Amino acid sequence: MTNLELSKIANEVRKGIVKSTHSAKSGHPGGSLSAADIITYLYFEEMNVDPKNPRWADRDRFVLSKGHVAPALYAALAEKGFFPKEDLLTLRHVGSYLQGHPDMKGIPGVDMSSGSLGQGVSVAAGMAVAAKLDNKDYRVYALTGDGEIEEGQIWEAAMFAGFRKLDNLVVIVDNNNLQIDGTIEEVCSPYPIDKKFEAFNFHTIVIDGNDFDQIRAALKEARETKGQPTAIIAQTVKGKGVSFMENQVGWHGVGPNDEQCKLALEELEKAGEALCQM
Repeated sequence: MTNLELSKIANEVRKGIVKSTHSAKSGHPGGSLSAADIITYLYFEEMNVDPKNPRWADRDRFVLSKGHVAPALYAALAEKGFFPKEDLLTLRHVGSYLQGHPDMKGIPGVDMSSGSLGQGVSVAAGMAVAAKLDNKDYRVYALTGDGEIEEGQIWEAAMFAGFRKLDNLVVIVDNNNLQIDGTIEEVCSPYPIDKKFEAFNFHTIVIDGNDFDQIRAALKEARETKGQPTAIIAQTVKGKGVSFMENQVGWHGVGPNDEQCKLALEELEKAGEALCQM
């Protein structure tokens, strides 16, 4: 798939994020928008998955460790065909299967329930071990936040994964530099992130996480790396694609109102039109 095709899909994913968080009147658009390109690439280019058979035993696995950015995952899954796109408007509504955090029991395509921060890398490492023990060649991807890696359990899992040489595991850090209380440097700096993962025997790659060429190259490098898990430090823009949300910590956990939704969708429509003319 070309970068242009991926960009069009990511733009649709961003529309889904805006529409769903507006409909819910809550949610986490900032981090969802920053991760949209990464999740789009995983589901439309990198991962071996089948929307018609979500529980296929040999599928690649994805763990959204930063489970609060579920709107991005849901929008990508809907775009891929796991469930109807119109269901995105039921986000966080009473009785909806699309709640504020992913639920593997109720949502087609979700491999792990998540939302309690810090746990996803442990789960992904367990999946990667299972693949090794079963002589399966599926790969496991975990997306974590840069604020989330302040959690100690992340590093226990990293120590385990590095020790077990889980080269079928890729941990991606959405490094948008903002968490709920401010910049990660102000709250509890985990920098330098790459050096910390290297200390736990990870192969590390630092990229622009909103650039498809760099995402593609990093994931190719990860597949070619043997004897080590890979950590991709993806430097992104929180709120990417909606100008008034970009790099604004206030958009960490609040849904857009009617006017803000209208403005955001107008921007994304214009971006989509520009992509169609390329």
